[in-house]
Amino acid sequence: MFDTLTNTVSDALRFVQGKGSITEKNVNEAVEKIKMALLEADVNLRVVRRFVNQTVEEALGEKVLRAVDPGQQFVKIVHDKLCAFLGGEKAGLALKGPDTISVILMLGLQGSGKTTTSAKLALRLKNEGRKPLLVACDLVRPAAAEQLAVLGDKAGVPVYREDGAKDAAAVYKNARFFAERNGIDTIIVDTAGRLHLDAEMMAELERLKAAAKPDELLFVSDAMTGQSAVDIAKTFDERIGLSGVILTKFDSDTRGGAALSLKTVTGKPLKFTGIGEKLEDLDVFYPDRAASRILGMGDVVSLVEKARQVIDEKEAAVLQRKMEKENFTLEDYFFQLQAVKRMGSMKAVIDMMPGMAGQLSEDDIEKADLKTHEVIISSMTKKERANHLIIGPSRRTRIARGSGTSVAEVSRLLKKFEKMRAMMKKMSRFSKKGVLPNDMMARMGGAGRGMGGFPR
Repeated sequence: MFDTLTNTVSDALRFVQGKGSITEKNVNEAVEKIKMALLEADVNLRVVRRFVNQTVEEALGEKVLRAVDPGQQFVKIVHDKLCAFLGGEKAGLALKGPDTISVILMLGLQGSGKTTTSAKLALRLKNEGRKPLLVACDLVRPAAAEQLAVLGDKAGVPVYREDGAKDAAAVYKNARFFAERNGIDTIIVDTAGRLHLDAEMMAELERLKAAAKPDELLFVSDAMTGQSAVDIAKTFDERIGLSGVILTKFDSDTRGGAALSLKTVTGKPLKFTGIGEKLEDLDVFYPDRAASRILGMGDVVSLVEKARQVIDEKEAAVLQRKMEKENFTLEDYFFQLQAVKRMGSMKAVIDMMPGMAGQLSEDDIEKADLKTHEVIISSMTKKERANHLIIGPSRRTRIARGSGTSVAEVSRLLKKFEKMRAMMKKMSRFSKKGVLPNDMMARMGGAGRGMGGFPR
């Protein structure tokens, strides 16, 4: 997400950054480039106009033009405006305490990813200590209840369904009794959608809303539909009322117009984003972090948070010490490759690194072939993983044969590994000086250092 927008906006900001002084002409030219980038990203025209007017007005004030570093001051203004248009503050779920049942109604058109997102949200809430129940109230789409049951089983979350039922409101009421008897504190209702908006669907949703009295009404939409997602969300809000939006396929190569337009057009915050196919791939949306990514600053905070979810504190500390002493082995690298895989989409991870957003395509990442690295290391003995220097010609031939690769590929991996070790040494020095979070490079060994092997 935001790849094209990030590249264009970054170019516009470089135009004014580093200048000892900037003029009204500089500001107008930079803002014009940003405006064109926003329009190309399919941002709502009214939103673009408002953004441009507010940015120019503030950027041409004395505070910027006479600042010690006017270029950086201008970048801060653009960042703050983007953050405001993306929603300003993180918008959480308004759920009741554990002694009372909270209800979340999932709304959207058919094909938006509503059922899968319901299961993702249930897993997230379960991991946060809540006791969710998924309720199959999509009685229109064939096999919708079965799909929800399969996903619920994967997430370890109970699913309430009534095969052959015709009345969604009645199903919800029965599910409510089930929840009360089984200590459930959160009910997530998967509702029916259509391929288009129609009166019948809206009437059914209104009846379901009246029966459920939900705490949250979340509109689920496909980020790839662009401005259509914003228009449909507005219609749902006017008819049913929304509390927030979830954009699916946020990791796809889309232009990002929906995310930038939603808050201004609908008045409703973007609360979560779907960033992959796994049930774990649902992220809280942080406007300030998204603004930083658009400006090419990356999102180090989210990167470290993701790493913390898959790498133990003690393991990170051990790896940190190994990096500092240059004792990082192929065994450690193999462990880090496994950790990066658990973090989700490799492209999403890379795009969170400062200056890396949009720099590598899916093809580039595929060429890096981290799976091949895994296979090759798997074919090594414990001694070889512990000391790569003993891997001579005969060992390389044996490893290549065992992994189904070539001697050249084995040699390439060893060469890249040497470069990674050298890079780690430098990074650990930066972390000691406070330039990087203390445990970031330890936690991100596979992702950050794997960059040494990517084509640039």
